[in-house]
Parts: sequence; C-alpha cells; structure tokens
Amino acid sequence: MTNGVLSEFEPPDDPALNEVAETLLALDPTGARWAAVVRHTYDMIYNGAETGRYLWKELAKTEKTHFGTLFEINAQREFEFADGSGDPDDPLHRGLDYTIAGHDVDAKWSQDDGRWMLPPEVFGKIALVATGSDPRSEFSIGLIRVRPEYLTTGSEGNRDKKSWLSPFGRQQVRWLWRHAPIPVNVLLQLPQSGIEYILNSRSGSARVARLFRAAEGQLVHRSAVATVARQLDHQKRARGNGGARDILRPEGYLIMSGVYHAPVAASLGLPVPSRAEYIASRVVPGADGEGALLEGHWWRRALEDEIPELPSPLLPDEEKRQKRRSGISEE
Repeated sequence: MTNGVLSEFEPPDDPALNEVAETLLALDPTGARWAAVVRHTYDMIYNGAETGRYLWKELAKTEKTHFGTLFEINAQREFEFADGSGDPDDPLHRGLDYTIAGHDVDAKWSQDDGRWMLPPEVFGKIALVATGSDPRSEFSIGLIRVRPEYLTTGSEGNRDKKSWLSPFGRQQVRWLWRHAPIPVNVLLQLPQSGIEYILNSRSGSARVARLFRAAEGQLVHRSAVATVARQLDHQKRARGNGGARDILRPEGYLIMSGVYHAPVAASLGLPVPSRAEYIASRVVPGADGEGALLEGHWWRRALEDEIPELPSPLLPDEEKRQKRRSGISEE
C-alpha cells in the first residue's frame, strides 16, 4: 500500500466489478480527487463560513444523514459519472446512482466503518462503499458485489428491509483506497486553548491572523480560513490590504498560498500547499543560496527559538503589484 492506494490485490471472479475498479483507479491513480471530494463534503456539511462549526458532533442528526447524499452528488460532479439505469418509478428497480464502465453502481457512505445501509434494490449489484474520519484525516473507498451471503438484516421493525454487511461480508470488500489521507482540518489538530485564543476577537482578519500564528508550519485549508473569518470575503482576510498577511508581517511571518507561492514554501523546506491551502512560517535572513530568494535577498525559516527582528519580505506577486502601483518597470 502506498499513500493509502491499494495497487496489488487478487481479483475475484467478477469481470464487471474488475472493470469498475480499473476505471476508478485510472480516473484517480493517487486517490487525490476522492480525497478532495471527501474534504469538500465535510466542509459543505459544516458550513463553517456561516455557522463556525468544524466538528462532526456539532451537526444535527438530519445533517449527518444528509452527508451521504452530498458525498454521492459531489463524487458525480467530480468524475462526471453517468446516472445509473433502471425504472425510477419502481422502488425495486430504481436507477442506481452511477453508471461506471457500463455497469450500475450504487454509492454508500457510512461514518461508521462497515455500517453501510443496503436496500433491496442494490442486492446483486455493485456498491461503492465509502467511509472516513475527519479527526484522523482519512478516507476509504471500496467495491463489493452485494450478495445474500454477505448480508445481515436488521430488526423485524426494519420496514425498509435494509441490510448491512456481515463481518464475513465486510471481508469481501475490494478496497481501492484504505485509510488514505484527506486534506487536514487544522482546527482539529490545535489544542482547545489555541482555538479559544483564535476565536477571542471581534475582527475576522485578527482571527485569521491568530489561526496562522497558532498553526505555523502546518497546512491550512481555505475552509478553515472561512470558518474562522465568518465573513463573506473570508479569503481576503488571509491576504494583504489589512488582512492577516499585513498583521503578521511585522512579526516576520510569511503567509503562502498554494495558488501562487508553492515554490517559495518548497524552498523554505515547508510542506507544499495545494491550490486550496495556505501555510505560514516565520522567516529570517539566510546565507546566500539558503532558503528562498525574496526581494533580492535570501530568507530561511526561523528556528523554533528564534525571534525575527525584521518584517517578512514581500512575496513575488506582492512585489510585482507594488512595482505596478509605483510605476516601476520590472525589467
């Protein structure tokens, strides 16, 4: 297993399931696209920009139930799966969620690993079973042909006649990604005292600045910025013009965006942010060739016990904008 991707397995005698598995792996060899789908679904259900929530336990029961539907929709949007075939007016032959490699596939999410609810219409069909954990920053996705010998039924009061995979059935899941990483929810990685410090300000920009200060050297997803800022223009709070970048510059902090500054982060030896992430670090002047070349000088990441004595330099895009405003040629 590499980065949660299972590339070696013994295929069962199920050509259709094999074709679906091969198609999914070809669409997303590393699992990064599925990881983004799971991260986006958590962020949608938290709706942190409006509610300030970032914990699963803060959700209402109906919201938790709705997570699976959002996951199915977001996956279909990401991978452009065709709708499943069937008769939507016949509950026993309704269309399943997707058609993949010419085969009907039903998507099932369970926050509890192994507790996928399987209605009669999926019996004998292929199910894409998925689970995840935001605190552990992981997801799993597998395939199974839903056979009677794999199932256990609920109580007699189970009017929907839904079943679950038995322990034996769970062993038959063909895992494509197992405990693979999703982008981290940095708010779940900080101590409660740090969260209280971040939120104890009436200013959105100040809260975002405190987030980057508390999470120095860690990847910060834009959803965490939105949750802390609680403002419509939340991403602006991470930038200059009065945002967190200006607030922290006198303390020697650089706030780098994955969209524009990934090479700078790499030069400083930091985790490289994706296009949906930021990372902050304190910097100090470095020796020639050490760290990142910014504003004509070399800068390195500050050591843990170092206190920067100079403000952080402008990042390349900031420097260009400043020169344009000043009418200075870049040649």
